Amino acid sequence: MSFFNKVLASFGVGGARVDTKLERSEYTAGEMMRGKVEIYGGNVPQEIDSIYLKVNTTYTRETDDRKYTDYASVTKQKLNEPFTIGAGEMKVIPFELELPMDTPITYGTTRVWVETGLDIKNAVDPEDKDYIEVRPTLLATKILEQIESLGFRLRKVECEQASLKISSHYPFVQEFEFAPTAGAFRGRLDELELMFISQTEQSARLLIEVDRKARGLGGFLAEALEMDESHINVHITAQDVPRLKEKLTEIISAHM
Repeated sequence: MSFFNKVLASFGVGGARVDTKLERSEYTAGEMMRGKVEIYGGNVPQEIDSIYLKVNTTYTRETDDRKYTDYASVTKQKLNEPFTIGAGEMKVIPFELELPMDTPITYGTTRVWVETGLDIKNAVDPEDKDYIEVRPTLLATKILEQIESLGFRLRKVECEQASLKISSHYPFVQEFEFAPTAGAFRGRLDELELMFISQTEQSARLLIEVDRKARGLGGFLAEALEMDESHINVHITAQDVPRLKEKLTEIISAHM
C-alpha cells in the first residue's frame, strides 16, 4: 500500500465513493422512502465513521436587504456504525427513511434532494445528491383545491425564511400565494397567502394572510402602513373535509 495513494485518498483522489439508489424519484410527503447505498472502496482501505442521509430543501433568506438562496435539512438519519472499506471493495446498505409530513412540495422554485455523505477520518468526505419530486399530503391537496374552487389562482410557491412570529420546525416556511381571479373575492382582495406550519396525517396547522384591496384614501394609508393585512391561524382536520369550502369561505370573509 503506497504512502502516495494514502495521501491522494485523503484529498478525495482515488478514495471511496458513494452512490445512493432510491426505489422511486417521486413521493408524497409522509411516505417511507426505500433504497440502498452503495459504497465503493478506492485505491486504499479507509475507515468510514458513518454514513448519513439528509433530506434537504432550498429556501430564500434576506440579509441586509439582499436575498440569498440557502438550504436546510428537514430530516437526517445515520445508517451505520464505523467500519473499514477495503481497496476495491463494495458494500451495499439498504435503508428506509420517512419523508416528514411537512416536507415542502416541489413546486415553483422549491427543490428537494436526498444527500448521502460518508464521514471518513482524515479525508475529504464524499457525497451524493439525488433530487426527488414531493407531492402534497391528501389533506394539503384538499385544502389547496378548495382555495382554488373559491376563485383563487395559484400564482407563486416559494420557501422563505421563517419570521420570528412563526413557530416553524425549520428555519423556513413554504408560502402559497394566490390571486383572486373569480368568485366573491375578486375585486375585494389583492391576494391570499397560505402557509402550512405543521402537518400530521389527520390535521394541518395553517397561517393564512388576507391582503385586502385598498379603497379610498383610508385604504391607501392602511396599505402603506400594512394595516390592510390580517394573519389568521387555522387548524384543519380530516373531519373538516366535507364542509371545507364553507369553512374557508367563512374564515376569509370574516377578515375582509
